[in-house]
Amino acid sequence: MSETMMPVLDDPLVRDLARLGAHYDAVRAHPANSLDRLADAGLLRRFAPVDSGGDRFTDPTARHLAMLDALRRVGRGDLSVGRLFEGHVNAMALFVWYATTAQKTWLRSVLERGATFGVWATEPAPGVALIESASDRTLHGAKSFASGAGGIGYAIVTVQPEDGDRRLAIVAADDQARTDASGWQVRGMRASMSGAYDLTGYPIDDAALLGQPGDYDREPQFTSGAWRFTAVQLGGIEALLAETRAALSGASRADPLARAAFGHAVVATRTAGLWVREAAARAAREDSDAAAFARMTRGVVERAGLDVMEHAARLIGTRSSFEGQRIDKIIRDLGLYLRQAGPDQVRDTAVRDWLDHDCWGEDRLW
Repeated sequence: MSETMMPVLDDPLVRDLARLGAHYDAVRAHPANSLDRLADAGLLRRFAPVDSGGDRFTDPTARHLAMLDALRRVGRGDLSVGRLFEGHVNAMALFVWYATTAQKTWLRSVLERGATFGVWATEPAPGVALIESASDRTLHGAKSFASGAGGIGYAIVTVQPEDGDRRLAIVAADDQARTDASGWQVRGMRASMSGAYDLTGYPIDDAALLGQPGDYDREPQFTSGAWRFTAVQLGGIEALLAETRAALSGASRADPLARAAFGHAVVATRTAGLWVREAAARAAREDSDAAAFARMTRGVVERAGLDVMEHAARLIGTRSSFEGQRIDKIIRDLGLYLRQAGPDQVRDTAVRDWLDHDCWGEDRLW
């Protein structure tokens, strides 16, 4: 049996993340030990540029499928850590695409010390401005919903110059004086610590600017990259399904109605998995319909998550809501994580593409 096919808690990494996740959920703190566990497993470095110590893959598809399995595994253990890991993986992709030789050398040095990265784009109006004067270059403004703020080492942030397209800047993300996590009072995803981070006055030199103006919004990478967070969500759905199966009583297993509900949950989970895998493969080869596939996959995974959450609550009953129960934590985390912005609008955009042609491509329906 391969590592990614193991029952959820038979995987030592998943088991450790689940145990640590229960602690960080209770204390509402940055999951430092969980991220150290990812570093020990080699996952923080694996998807970095090769020149920064990352793994060398045979082709982009192999890289994306390895990334899929890693994101799923971490999501199975703890969705909060999965969200932070997904941000780190996104940052590594940006380094692969846009970093200079000097930046890759610097990245190697900080990854060797176990540094974790994030990508922060969300911001309250008017956003984070890149202010240039005759003597220096600084930032003005703040990021919101900045996952890991005050805990992770670095973040790649979007910034807006006075003229032209927005740019990417590398900033330190662990300054407590710039961090405000007081508003992150949520039922789920507590340890993601997605607070506000004030970048006003932060100095930016040439080495801190990653890529060229407009690189962050470049397609198809920007839209098709959404498959990565669906992979983490998929891991949470898979964990919930496995925990539900383990918690089923003998009476429920003998009840045909309960078996039918569990069967629906299995189909929903496996269907989501097929879509996420296909979206990852399309993104890897920069397929012309990769963006449409990623958009549709978001809706498929959301629907699967909602269905499995409902089936789990019905099958396990009141026990699924007890504090300290892993099923309760997964449902709380997943319920929040599935709330990505604009799901109906994203799905509508995808459907417009499907109305134009069958984006699946092979064995066309029309």
